[in-house]
Amino acid sequence: MSTTRHLVNRQRRLATVAAERTATPTTVRRPAEPDTEAGTTAQESAADDAVEPGAEPAPDEPPSRRRPSRLRITLPAVLCALTVLLGALAAWEFTSAASLRDDPSRQNTSLTDIGRTSEVKGQITEAVGAVFSYNYASPAKADTAVKKYLVGKAVQQHKAMLADVRAQAPKQKLVLTTTVTESGVELLDGDRARLLVFADQSNTRTGKSAETTYAAAMFAVDAVRRDGAWRISAIDTFTR
Repeated sequence: MSTTRHLVNRQRRLATVAAERTATPTTVRRPAEPDTEAGTTAQESAADDAVEPGAEPAPDEPPSRRRPSRLRITLPAVLCALTVLLGALAAWEFTSAASLRDDPSRQNTSLTDIGRTSEVKGQITEAVGAVFSYNYASPAKADTAVKKYLVGKAVQQHKAMLADVRAQAPKQKLVLTTTVTESGVELLDGDRARLLVFADQSNTRTGKSAETTYAAAMFAVDAVRRDGAWRISAIDTFTR
């Protein structure tokens, strides 16, 4: 009995399922195609979100989207740096100009002032020949030359250099003659000059045993212009 009931119930269920399949057709679902426009918009949004905060805006980006706050901070700093740089450059140029003005080589006119260069050479050549020549028979002439051509410390230097000649001249009847063979102006600055002098000297004994000795000399002299004439102010023999 129970077996028959189960069979009947099973047949009813199978009939119901068959009826449902016949009434409702089978629908095959296809995968949804991606929305091209929506996907593109999403990708662009993601790309925009991926831009780093410190990156510069794209060239075609409108100015309204740029960040003016950074420009306002950077521009004063640049102007301040430029001001400091220009100030340092001006100070350097001023210092360079002052050093050029103080440089003795810039003040040396020995090569440009030909007239004064020739003047100082001629007068100092005459002065050297007069003060470094001595005749035992006329010592006053040498004293006059000293007063005329020497000033400053050159007076004492000359006195020390010719001390032996003055002492021996009366006994040996000495005649010292100095002739400048060449001279050159090393420095000419207004009323100051320095010259390098080359000279020949002859020392003659005119006593019973006459004898003449010759020597060459090289020395430098400093000169100053006073009362319209050049005078020797210092003598440098390059010896200590």
